[in-house]
Amino acid sequence: MASATTPPELTDLEKLLHAFSTITSITSPNDILAAFGLLDLPVAQKYGIVFGCLTFTITVIAVLSLLYLGGSFQRMEEQAKSGELVTAPDSVTQRKRRPLLLERLLEGREWMLQKNYGGQLRTKVGTNEEFTNLTKMLMTAAPLDRSSMSKDYEENYIKAYKRCQDKPGGAILGGRPNHRFEAYARAFAGCGSHTTLNYRWSYARMYENMAGKSHESEERFQTLYKERPHDIIGKTCRLEPLLGSRHCKELWEITSGNACNEHKAYNADEVWGFLDCGPFQNVQEMQDSEVFHLDYNAAGFAIVEFVTDRLVGVVHLSQDDPKNLSVQLDLPIVKPSSDGSIEQLEACFLLLDRLFAHGYRRIQICVDALDVRGKRLPQRLGFTQEGQIPKHMIVKEANRDSIIYGMLNSDWDKGARSFLLKKMHGAAFENADKAIVAKEEAAEEEAQQLREKKEAEAKANTKK
Repeated sequence: MASATTPPELTDLEKLLHAFSTITSITSPNDILAAFGLLDLPVAQKYGIVFGCLTFTITVIAVLSLLYLGGSFQRMEEQAKSGELVTAPDSVTQRKRRPLLLERLLEGREWMLQKNYGGQLRTKVGTNEEFTNLTKMLMTAAPLDRSSMSKDYEENYIKAYKRCQDKPGGAILGGRPNHRFEAYARAFAGCGSHTTLNYRWSYARMYENMAGKSHESEERFQTLYKERPHDIIGKTCRLEPLLGSRHCKELWEITSGNACNEHKAYNADEVWGFLDCGPFQNVQEMQDSEVFHLDYNAAGFAIVEFVTDRLVGVVHLSQDDPKNLSVQLDLPIVKPSSDGSIEQLEACFLLLDRLFAHGYRRIQICVDALDVRGKRLPQRLGFTQEGQIPKHMIVKEANRDSIIYGMLNSDWDKGARSFLLKKMHGAAFENADKAIVAKEEAAEEEAQQLREKKEAEAKANTKK
């Protein structure tokens, strides 16, 4: 039996020469199809393959040509030589690259401001007498003494004091039998008589529970009320009416970009890049700016951390339109490390809650279309994006397109308020707040029925 012969093993060079011989033997398109085993295909499919290859080749040539003519290869060569990493610009850099307006437009704006308004559209905020009317309306009411107490404040204080005596919100501290009644009453009456009862109940009970936790907290709230009776109090922060003499120096320190306290240095444009003012070279320059020079229909509050008493930032209201019960909440001016913090959220919540309690129907937030960080806040607060306005403003002599977000009073009452409370302080706090309002409503309804019964009995006795 003859043994099977094994074909000799080809070397790599022989394999390469064999492959080249296959390529050089191609003399027609049929040879190409035969090389790929496609010779037996119908004619239509053969033409389709040919045209597909032709289209691919033309596309590759076109892309390479555009890259070359556009300078991409040159930029890659420069990047390789310099060793610098080329990345997409951030939103602050993009804002800086926006083209400036034409000189004639800027000159026309200055002429109209001088002619129609004398160049003065703002009023300086420096002392209590110079607070805007909107700021005064939102400040917590607190009479200096009994003689300056209004009738409404006195009635609300007495009513709230008696209510808390009947149903205090927690245990009474030893040696201070009236501390809860006083805390609840001054918070309830301080909300003013033009706010809703639900708001007053919620705010007063929160204030009472914070003040009544311990002897230390009660002493602190007593001191805080004596020194700053007009502040709006929250769990993590409080809102102080904005004063240049009190807040400007610390605001400049935390927003100048310099290292401050435990925070590292940063680019000040992260704070001021999308605003029409700043960064500022010194404290006086900031105090002379629109941060502390407010429109007549605006308001300003400083955000102060409750535990440390440090300034977090400032928040403004603008474009107050009481005729249509609408106002604009401006993005808070805070250092980058405080952006998105619970203090920032609660500061906005405290203003929203009090504004809607006063009867406002719509509150809007206006954000630069390029401000990626700024667009996150209205979303966190539960605002709805309503639209975009092209060429809305002129900021740092450049065009600004704006995105408008809105919150309606109906949305606030139907769930937005509860959503924010739960997000900031947890489900337990939000459920407790609902329970408080429900109990107060039941007690108020019971008291109203009792008053009506007494009035009916009095009328019946009069007739007899």
